[in-house]
Amino acid sequence: MNFADSGLLFLILAAFLAGGVDAVVGGGGLIQIPALFMAYPGQSAATLFGTNKCASIVGTLNASWRYARRVNMPWRTILPAALAAFAFSYLGAAVVAWLPKDAVRPLILLLLIGAAAYTLSRKDFGQLHQPAHAGCRELVYALLLGGLIGFYDGFFGPGTGSFLIFLFVRFFGFDFLHASASAKVVNVATNLAALIYFLPHGFVLPWLALLMALANVSGSLLGSWLALKHGSAFIRRVFLWVVGMLIIKFAWDTFAAW
Repeated sequence: MNFADSGLLFLILAAFLAGGVDAVVGGGGLIQIPALFMAYPGQSAATLFGTNKCASIVGTLNASWRYARRVNMPWRTILPAALAAFAFSYLGAAVVAWLPKDAVRPLILLLLIGAAAYTLSRKDFGQLHQPAHAGCRELVYALLLGGLIGFYDGFFGPGTGSFLIFLFVRFFGFDFLHASASAKVVNVATNLAALIYFLPHGFVLPWLALLMALANVSGSLLGSWLALKHGSAFIRRVFLWVVGMLIIKFAWDTFAAW
């Protein structure tokens, strides 16, 4: 097996694992994006991000569909959040031009630590599904959440799905299963917004994106099956594991920059 073959196999395995993790709690980009940069160090960042989005949106769509078939989806919260996320992801992308990402990395690290500490300190957090809002208040909160997370995904990106799940549990009273299902739909919206920019500009490796999409959706099938089978307690454990990995990554990147 030559280097090209081994590199492709590495990316396919990474996409499969990313699809599985992403279907449960988000954070697939933590696996898939570094793998792409390792395999194609000379390729432009925009092209690798575009390829990542092409692969991941297929898995996220599949997970959304599977959750929607088995979970009573809170569409009155999800749809406004998804629309706001779609719109604000453009704004986040525009801000990249004048606000250095290194300036916000320590803040994201603190937010991740706070989310992990809050989840660990409350053993019942996300175990019961008790929606906390209705009517106009639900709409306003959904738009605020979608706008905030859409802006973050357009500007920075890593951990978007995990942040979404935490926010749906903390501010909407969802359990982890409903929060994960809702997060997938909003994530589809943010990925689609990015692809509307990446695809027309040719920032994608088509054949690689196709192969990684197939692997990603295969992992998504496994991840969503595990989440639906084992429920909120399982998703909570995986959420804490993924957030822990994100904390390590952001801490490394932050202190390395100093």
